[in-house]
Amino acid sequence: MNSPSPRITALACASVLAITTGLVVPGTALAQDATRAHTDQSSSDPHKDAHAAGNEIVVVGHPPTDYGLLAATTSITGDTLVSNVRSQIGEVLNKLPGVSSTSFSPGASRPVLRGFSGDRVSVLTDGIGSLDASNVSVDHAVVFDALTVDHIDVFHGPSVLLFGGNAIGGAVNAIDKRIPREVPDRIQATGIAGYGSAANERSASGAAEVPLGDRFVAHVDASWRKSDNLRTGGHVYSPELRAEMLHSAEEMAADGEPDEAAELTAEADRTGKIPNSAARTTTIGAGLAFIDAGGSLGISYQHYDTVYGVPDRPATFHDEEGETHEEGAHDHGEAPVHIDLVQDRFDLRGELKLGGFLDRVLVRGAYADYRHIEYEGEEKGTIFDGQGIEMRTDLVQSNRGGWRGRSGVQYLWRTLTVTGPEAVVPDYDIERIGMFTLQSFDIGSGFTVDGSGRYDSSRVKSRGASFSRSFDLWSGAAGVSWKSGDGLGIGANFVHGERAPSPEELLSDGIHVATQAYEVGDETLGVERSNGFEAYVRYQAPIINLSLTGYLTKFSNYIAPLATGAEQDGQPVYRYTPVDATFKGFEASGSVKAMDWGEGDLRFDASADYTHAQIKNLGPVPRIPALRLRGGSDVTLGDLHLRGEVEWNAKQDRVGVYEYPTGSFTVVNLSADWHPMGEQGPVTLLLSANNLFDVVGRRSASFTRDFVPIAGRDLRITAKFTY
Repeated sequence: MNSPSPRITALACASVLAITTGLVVPGTALAQDATRAHTDQSSSDPHKDAHAAGNEIVVVGHPPTDYGLLAATTSITGDTLVSNVRSQIGEVLNKLPGVSSTSFSPGASRPVLRGFSGDRVSVLTDGIGSLDASNVSVDHAVVFDALTVDHIDVFHGPSVLLFGGNAIGGAVNAIDKRIPREVPDRIQATGIAGYGSAANERSASGAAEVPLGDRFVAHVDASWRKSDNLRTGGHVYSPELRAEMLHSAEEMAADGEPDEAAELTAEADRTGKIPNSAARTTTIGAGLAFIDAGGSLGISYQHYDTVYGVPDRPATFHDEEGETHEEGAHDHGEAPVHIDLVQDRFDLRGELKLGGFLDRVLVRGAYADYRHIEYEGEEKGTIFDGQGIEMRTDLVQSNRGGWRGRSGVQYLWRTLTVTGPEAVVPDYDIERIGMFTLQSFDIGSGFTVDGSGRYDSSRVKSRGASFSRSFDLWSGAAGVSWKSGDGLGIGANFVHGERAPSPEELLSDGIHVATQAYEVGDETLGVERSNGFEAYVRYQAPIINLSLTGYLTKFSNYIAPLATGAEQDGQPVYRYTPVDATFKGFEASGSVKAMDWGEGDLRFDASADYTHAQIKNLGPVPRIPALRLRGGSDVTLGDLHLRGEVEWNAKQDRVGVYEYPTGSFTVVNLSADWHPMGEQGPVTLLLSANNLFDVVGRRSASFTRDFVPIAGRDLRITAKFTY
């Protein structure tokens, strides 16, 4: 393992010393200081101060996110999160406005925010990155355990400067429960079990918090999930890909290969289950926390282990020598590919309550050891080995006369070594250190002015390629908002972002099967710069909520893999190239309470999102989500909650080179959750029918959309038990 910079030692020691010494300082009881600002489902969810004489319960919250500058935030929590639980975070969130997913396979799916993915989107656990290889390639899974998550926040626009200047598209922050935030007065336990019919998916998880005296609390958890090949509602392959396959079969038959032709024809007509899409995931975790009126300090450990199949694009091309192949596909008859991924991760979280101008100090840190092996059948292929350390310290100011703020420092060190036949990049190290501040001023009459700035120093080094480069990155944002006394709010934000090119963009040189291309990096790439504008109007009232956000982001030196027109080793060559690009779009949502009665009500809601992305003088940016409309209704009948919704996805014919368009499709979903022992009772039962009419749909943001459609009709039942 390579040693991180000495700076990490100093930062870690200073952070731990500050927390440890601060715990002996007397202070008032901690309280949750933050409400989560919701763009499309605006509501506050603050925890309450809870301490009684002789048996104090202190609640430790996550950092405040209710500044005007952070208004572009949506969250998923409670029963909605439980019913949406999937193995990958992209699939958990893809119903939220402005969020799609890469949907590479059931075992690998990252979020796509406003058309951005990969290195332009940060996936975090309680403010710290996932420290995996999921941003390296779309076929790599995100290390994520939804069964232990309390809620997930999705940040768009200016708010991402708190988490890193590279996350131009946005950030996803999962708040987990592994490091406890309160000392309960008794042992508490939660169990969740579920079944999904589309992939014969079985899952179970359990967690417990055990008080160890007045100030210590321990946590343990475990989860297990297993699914078979995913069933779709019709043809597995898209019409365009099927036409290619049938044409190749005709050529085979004409060349005197009737058996191979019949085999390929039968494969083209495949319906039902997607081959090699099964997955299995297990996790175990434990945490220990000291919580006092003056602060807290906690640690946790997680072991994550998953094995999942990588669906294969079928061979379709028949060359002059009679060999059938497809760029990026394995030859017909090769052993299926699956990935075996393991990560061990240790986390630290601390909080020191100070009072005065500086209200508190927050410290987070994590170390992870990551390894995944790509197998062809039983034979080992490419191996990814990596370690990572990330830490951050946040200084949170008190709210004084309408002025509040938050400043901090963030450090990341990560190394990755790739060996094997698909080692597209050489070994590399990344080191980043960033400093940021966010300030918010209430200037009266409902107006708030916000400003933020961030500086990052980023270094990429590779011994194998004899390469080393450093980048200085400056990002900033400014915003103004106004709120009336009757629920109306309007605002506008400007964000200047700078992102250093990733190691893959700098150093790639080889066949990348997941993207079906020979990828070539450019060691001379400069900083990617963007200027983003966002404006919104919102209205909140007891009966009606409305929200409309429009955004425009212009890039200089937008780094894109562009087709060169050449071929190498039978693959089309793509070279990472700086270009000018523009992303623009909108998100809209609304809800209305149509009826209200003693123990229930009837609500209607609707949402829409759209992104238009263009590379100057070249055409559309590839894999951009299509226009999406959703409408639904909710009925509450005492302890029973019913929901029905319809989602329409438009066709996407604004596609890149070598991409097929995707057709429009409509899915209907029904769900119900029931609390048989009362809303606050220990039992929750959830039943849902997703894609009720078994339609075939293909996500425009997916590399594998031509041979991995969405799940067919999926009947799911989930039971949650608390003690």
